[in-house]
Amino acid sequence: RQMCIRDRHYVGGVPKNEVSADYFGYFARAIADRIGATDGAPEFVGMLSNGTSGDVNNIDFRNKNPKKYKSYQKMREVAEKVADRVYEAHPKVEFHDWVKLSAASVPLTLKVRKPTQEMLDYFEAIPDDASESPRHRREAIYAERIMQLKDAPESVDVQLQTLGIGDLGIAALPFETFTETGLELKSRSPFHQTFTIELANGSFGYLPTPRQHRFGGYETWLGTNYVQKDATVKIVAELLRLFDSVR
Repeated sequence: RQMCIRDRHYVGGVPKNEVSADYFGYFARAIADRIGATDGAPEFVGMLSNGTSGDVNNIDFRNKNPKKYKSYQKMREVAEKVADRVYEAHPKVEFHDWVKLSAASVPLTLKVRKPTQEMLDYFEAIPDDASESPRHRREAIYAERIMQLKDAPESVDVQLQTLGIGDLGIAALPFETFTETGLELKSRSPFHQTFTIELANGSFGYLPTPRQHRFGGYETWLGTNYVQKDATVKIVAELLRLFDSVR
C-alpha cells in the first residue's frame, strides 16, 4: 500500500557526514503509525513529492530570534504537523474501483540566460586564492556558474508532463516552481482538482515568474535561475494545452 501527497521544501538540520531522508522519512513513519499500518501485510509506504517549494520554506524569516533546534528536531516537528493534517483528511478520501488514466509529455525549448560583459568582468576579477575573503559568501560559487553559462548552449529542452487520474490533474515540470505558478495552473486547469510536482524529469534551477524577477532575490540570480525570464508564461501555456489533450 502507498499513500502519496505533495509538499514543500526539505527542512535540513542534518549533522555533517550524515545522510537523511529529511522530514519525508519522518513523515512516512508518522503517517503509518497514525493509520495503523505499522504491522502486518501488505507493507505500507507513505510518500511525499515536492509541490511548489521554490519560494516556500519552513523558516519564519520575520522572527529575529528563531528557536534553536537540535539535529533532526525541526524535521521531526514538521513531519508530525504534516502527518496530522493528512490523517485528518484521510477519512474523507473517496475510493473508486475504476478511473480513467491518461498522460502526455512534450519537450519545450527555452532560451538560456547569458551573463553580461559587466558580470564577466566582475567575476573574472575575483582572486583565485580562496583565503582572500570574497565580498559575498557565495561569490566564488557564482563566479564558477557564470563562467559555465558563458559557454553554455543558447537554449535548452525541458520535459513537461501531465497526468490524469480520473478528475485529478497533475502537472510535472523540471524546476523549483513558485507557488504563484502552481496556483495559476490550479485555477486554469480543466480538471476538478489539480496539483503540481516540481523537479520532475530533470532539474533546471529555480523558476521565478516575470513578476518575481522584477522583485529580485536569490531565486532570480543568474546561476540560480538559468532560463528566460518569461519561461513560466510558456510553461503554463504548454501544460494547460497538455491538460486539455488528456482531459
